[in-house]
Amino acid sequence: MSAFFEELDHRPTPIGALSLRRRRDMLSGDDYYEIILGDAYLMSSRFVVAEEDLSRLGLDAVTGEDLQVAVGGLGLGYTARAALQDKRVGSLLVIDALDPVIEWHEQGLLPVGQELTADGRCRFQHGDFFDLAASSSGFDNQEQGKKFDAILVDIDHSPTNVLDSKNLEFYTTDGLRSLAQHLRPGGVFALWSNDPPEARFEAVLNDVFSKTESHVIPFTSPLNDVEETNTVYTATL
Repeated sequence: MSAFFEELDHRPTPIGALSLRRRRDMLSGDDYYEIILGDAYLMSSRFVVAEEDLSRLGLDAVTGEDLQVAVGGLGLGYTARAALQDKRVGSLLVIDALDPVIEWHEQGLLPVGQELTADGRCRFQHGDFFDLAASSSGFDNQEQGKKFDAILVDIDHSPTNVLDSKNLEFYTTDGLRSLAQHLRPGGVFALWSNDPPEARFEAVLNDVFSKTESHVIPFTSPLNDVEETNTVYTATL
């Protein structure tokens, strides 16, 4: 493999071929990591501002100490790492449906993984976040019925552009009501989206939660020096 490009792992999964790649920027000399599912880029460490803001904005909306936090979607780990930077977080459960992604972090293939596995507050769990959200037993397979102060989600591209069509049910009023049963009173649900705020989804949030906001996150793409945006939705029970 070239020093400028390396495929670190490649695995078949039920929803397509999954690969982890490392690229070196020829100008800066920095290494970047990418996760690709099929022909689609799931994420790149070149663009992490909104993933980090997902944690920051979600946790800023929560009061109290010893916060119990769940993250749906491990990915490259930037949402989880940003959550752990909040000293109020007492425990962080990170759920991912793709077992190889968890293994990459545990094996040290990703730099952020070393930080996550070294933090005693953080635990990875293999599972389908959406199935767990719809269940009565909840997210934590070690503590049935556990409720959380914040649930932060970065899995699909947007509420309408999903990785698996079955996920669409989650973004309905019934789906979010099922999620809300796993939050403590005053708890917060936060969601990352690659797309601009969607009025239909905002209406669904307002049906379920007492306070909602749509935050547009600007960032400059290092690939073409063009300003782009993501969205972070926050909703308080």
